[in-house]
Amino acid sequence: MKTKIVPHHYHDISQLFDALQLPGPVHKHVGLLDYSTMKVTEPEVERQFIFDFYTLTFKRSFIGKVGYGQGFYNFKNGGLLFTAPRQIIFRSECNRDNDGYTLFFHAELFKKYNIRDAVTKYDYFSYGVHDALHLNEAEKDAIGSIFNLLTAELSKVADQNSEDIYSAYIELLLSHSNRFYSRQFINNENKCDDILGRLEVFLKQFYKENRITSEGLPTVQQAADYLGVSTRNLNDTLRIITGYNTKYHLHTLLIEKAKIYLSTKNDTIAEIAYKLGFKHPQSFNKLFKSKAGQSPMEYRRSFP
Repeated sequence: MKTKIVPHHYHDISQLFDALQLPGPVHKHVGLLDYSTMKVTEPEVERQFIFDFYTLTFKRSFIGKVGYGQGFYNFKNGGLLFTAPRQIIFRSECNRDNDGYTLFFHAELFKKYNIRDAVTKYDYFSYGVHDALHLNEAEKDAIGSIFNLLTAELSKVADQNSEDIYSAYIELLLSHSNRFYSRQFINNENKCDDILGRLEVFLKQFYKENRITSEGLPTVQQAADYLGVSTRNLNDTLRIITGYNTKYHLHTLLIEKAKIYLSTKNDTIAEIAYKLGFKHPQSFNKLFKSKAGQSPMEYRRSFP
């Protein structure tokens, strides 16, 4: 029988640094690993971790993958990855290099500063494991320069202004990350037709397998699972490229399917509603009218 691996739980940054055989962090709520100057000794017995704090890792080059949640970040050619508190993190499987940083910051820092708003506003801490942020060389230079400034600040003895400066640099990193994620989405604009096409395939397959009988209307989560991305990533990608979120596109495809049914005149409005997965015909009527500008019956009567 296989022994179940229990993730090692680190409640604070000092506890983690002690396990890595590193000097304690200058501030109990902020820690930084600079891989060019710090030799990290990882406990061999620990393969899985849970942190009660956020992490942001920057690598200029990195070949391999990092386990996170139920899957892996594919972290090819470097970039940024983010982890939220109380998620399972697996030891990375990679060719290590000595160029990069990992920033740890605790939610306790949020009590005085507005970083809480940034973490809440920026969705990338909730993105799925397929969604690492890939950076071009100019973006790597920008992120690297902020880390250099933060490294210099954390090397000093803390004073009454230190927390202000730490929080400002962290927020600057988060703001830049948000900008670069937006760029990544926009650069995927040529993939928009492919995404919408795959959404349509998902919907066709959903009805072909008669999943509405047990699952009801198809959901954004099911669509994201089919496409292999997180719901937030899919929503952000479609919203930036098309102006509308995933639910809007799913509803649009549903109504197009409903129009085909309505044009045949074989089924009643209620039967079409149930066939599409609506529990109540009134809900179908309301959605159809909001999308098509007329009721299902009015649409049906427009055919000779």
